[in-house]
Amino acid sequence: MANKTLLFLLVATLIGILKSEITQATSFEKMERAYYAKDSITKGGYTLLFISKDSAFSAVTKQKMIDAFFTVYPKQAKRFNSKTLKKVTFIIDPDYVGVAATGNGVARYSPKWMREHPEDIDVVTHEVMHVVQAYPGGSPGWLTEGIADYVRYVYGVNNIKAQWALPEYKAGQSYTNSYRITARFLVWLEKNVRKSIVNEMDDAARTRTYSADLWKQKTGKTLDELWLSYTQNPALELAYH
Repeated sequence: MANKTLLFLLVATLIGILKSEITQATSFEKMERAYYAKDSITKGGYTLLFISKDSAFSAVTKQKMIDAFFTVYPKQAKRFNSKTLKKVTFIIDPDYVGVAATGNGVARYSPKWMREHPEDIDVVTHEVMHVVQAYPGGSPGWLTEGIADYVRYVYGVNNIKAQWALPEYKAGQSYTNSYRITARFLVWLEKNVRKSIVNEMDDAARTRTYSADLWKQKTGKTLDELWLSYTQNPALELAYH
């Protein structure tokens, strides 16, 4: 009787393991079918996993995005964060509403946006800077996005064709407007006040040492005083790629 019970338990266990393996295999196959294409490219010590969930996504745009990544990401890493992730994932996701978003080393792009704006390749430059930033929290969002657009201006590979530019200063703007408005302010600060200011603010955000007082420590002026100086003489000579 004991032998039969043992045999029964052994068979039940084997059946359970087999069912589990079948379930896992089925789940994996479903996941694989969710992707139209998946490519892994490694260059210069960095790997890009490119996943497309859109069968109609342009092969030309895909290659431009890949080329942009391997052009700008190493430069961003060298300047801002040598410990940044060595592997980054791009997902072309038809379910994503917006332009793009990045978190935990994964950048999701809207195929609709890229189809309607095929020259906006430097959305890659902006998004992968978020990977490099890797801010743990505590820094203002306007600074995070401002630095990302500052980096797009400095390292962008296709901004001219995309007709992307930093906006001229207009009354009523604020450094807290984020993105390109903040980015232009950062370029002005770099050229007129302190060359290392962007690197210092980026590092402070990453190391949880950022505070509003840091601006005065580095420049002798508060953030509001710096912005006032900018508004009084905002002229800049800008160059795009």
